[in-house]
Amino acid sequence: MDLTREQFGVLERFATISDMGSTDLSPIKDWLKNSAENVDQVLAELSKFGYIKDFRITPLGINALEPYRVRRAVFIAAGFGSRLVPITFNTPKPLVRVRGVRIIDHLIDACLSVGIDEIYIVRGYLAEQFDQLLYKYPMIRFLENPVYNEANNISSSLVAKSILSNAYVFEADLLLSNPGIIKKYHYTSDFLGIKMQRSDDWCFRVRDGIIVEQEVGGEGDDIWQMVGISYWNEEDGRRLSEDIAKVYQSPGGRERYWEQVPLKYCKDNYRVEIRDCLASDIVEIDTFKELKAVDPTYDV
Repeated sequence: MDLTREQFGVLERFATISDMGSTDLSPIKDWLKNSAENVDQVLAELSKFGYIKDFRITPLGINALEPYRVRRAVFIAAGFGSRLVPITFNTPKPLVRVRGVRIIDHLIDACLSVGIDEIYIVRGYLAEQFDQLLYKYPMIRFLENPVYNEANNISSSLVAKSILSNAYVFEADLLLSNPGIIKKYHYTSDFLGIKMQRSDDWCFRVRDGIIVEQEVGGEGDDIWQMVGISYWNEEDGRRLSEDIAKVYQSPGGRERYWEQVPLKYCKDNYRVEIRDCLASDIVEIDTFKELKAVDPTYDV
């Protein structure tokens, strides 16, 4: 049976605490004590279904969450990273080391920590350098983007269009500080965002928790800074497979960004929610100056 959003929220919290492997029930009891008033009703429903027993999630509860489990992660990593020159002359941006660790490693480690081990990397620029990841992450599968220098990142999503159901899609050059924002379960398709009053960068306008517009720069109470991490449920992933190809083949389609497919050109086909995070959770290092600010070893 399908879970309501409230049932999913409670059951997902139980599953998360269970995955930590602790026998201490105080975290879940404290959370229930401080949750909304209707949580007791939801808890009673889940107990009646056999999904929760004695403040623990049951095997039936785990099975109930299975349709909402993230199956795979797709990393868009084919680009040149021109604003990080001179470092990217010889190294793809996701493989640049920050404080001794490759940028992409933090994202992959966060996926593996929640059981997402079907991992794809779409590569293009200096593609062979990504092979070094296999020593640490032998499960990685590579997808080749032969036109990465002729088209925008929609060309990378086209390569991966058949595997976007129940999948995270990552910009592979994001420096993750809080791995907790990568979740094992998602209720529906969503995009990470940071609540702002004003943004000069790519951002979303959000109404009732749903992304209604994507734009460059904006201000107001409905503005969220875009973060390049999204999740797509099974149905939306299937739609993306068709819509990405359709937009790519349209006039000017090769110049589009991939996320413009569900958020602009085919947005009537999707209902993408915003999922909030903090500015401190993740950092996009766009320029060499920003890299030096984060890691002083480059300031030579």
